[in-house]
Amino acid sequence: MAFLELYKDRLKHNYTYLEKLFKQRHIEWGVVTKLLCGNEDYIREVIDLGVKEVHDSRISNLEVVKRIDPNVQTVYIKPPAKRSISQVVKFADVSFNSSFSTIKLLSEEAARQNKMHKIIIMIEMGDLREGVLGENVIEFYAKVFELPNINITGIGTNLNCLHGVMPSQDKLIQLSLYKQLIEAKFNREIPWVSGGTSVTIPLLLKEMRPMGVNHFRVGEILYFGLNLFTMKTVEGMKDDVFKLYAEIIELYEKPKVPIGELAENPSGELLEINEDDYGKTSYRAIIDIGLLDISPEYLIPDDPKLEVTGASSDMLVIDLGQTTGNYQVGDLLSFKLRYMGALSILNSDYIDKKII
Repeated sequence: MAFLELYKDRLKHNYTYLEKLFKQRHIEWGVVTKLLCGNEDYIREVIDLGVKEVHDSRISNLEVVKRIDPNVQTVYIKPPAKRSISQVVKFADVSFNSSFSTIKLLSEEAARQNKMHKIIIMIEMGDLREGVLGENVIEFYAKVFELPNINITGIGTNLNCLHGVMPSQDKLIQLSLYKQLIEAKFNREIPWVSGGTSVTIPLLLKEMRPMGVNHFRVGEILYFGLNLFTMKTVEGMKDDVFKLYAEIIELYEKPKVPIGELAENPSGELLEINEDDYGKTSYRAIIDIGLLDISPEYLIPDDPKLEVTGASSDMLVIDLGQTTGNYQVGDLLSFKLRYMGALSILNSDYIDKKII
């Protein structure tokens, strides 16, 4: 069976790098754990780093966090569904919101649970996912300030998550100005401007972060060390916190071109044949994972000579080239993962998860 390994020392290395980066700039931050898909062992490793604030998009994952350490501040990072309001108030200390009707329900539920529920109101800044439109911000805040058992702890935005709109100094300045406008209008303090995510770290490294942006929520760069502007590893960070291992279950030299009449495969793909491949062969290894576990484009083989050439539901085919490279049946191939690939693997019950 294929398995995933999380390396504690590499995770701690990246966490220490980020903690220093934020502390030097007087920025508060929390770790996003949605990638871990509620795996209690992995979440415990994150909390044991000294994390005081955890962000997640699944209530059940925040319940795991509270079970491990009730003192960790939990943040629900998408607008709550009305049918989950009671659970959000129970397990999330803070939630992201953009609809007044939902915040009103949170207010009512918080009163029933005798709690003060914190919210971050999300502002639309161009990526067209969640967020109140800028022209409606003042009116929106005026209504929310009247609700009991609700504490507006921040103003925030999401960028790059849907249409790929990148953060910029101008957009983050605009977000900071909304905060100043609201505070001046209502004489209320808004502690956080939560404009920072992994994709914003490159601006921070270039000292292009507006000083008003004082809160970050970070996941991808912690686990992968990736600069999402350049798509290269940030200098001083590790890109192999996670490694996937899969076993070779068949290895033969075979033709490069299929034999017979071609039709669409079960994935709806029709193979385009390179005429230069007729008559050629290569060594092909089959490994014990498939599309059910991960999409091939999210795999990065540690051996650069390997190429994923095909996939079915439970098996992937790896082209080894003109030699076996000393590989044989039973050997393990190792891979680094892209974010969405790790998300698939961590959400799969068929892949063992280990801690090294």
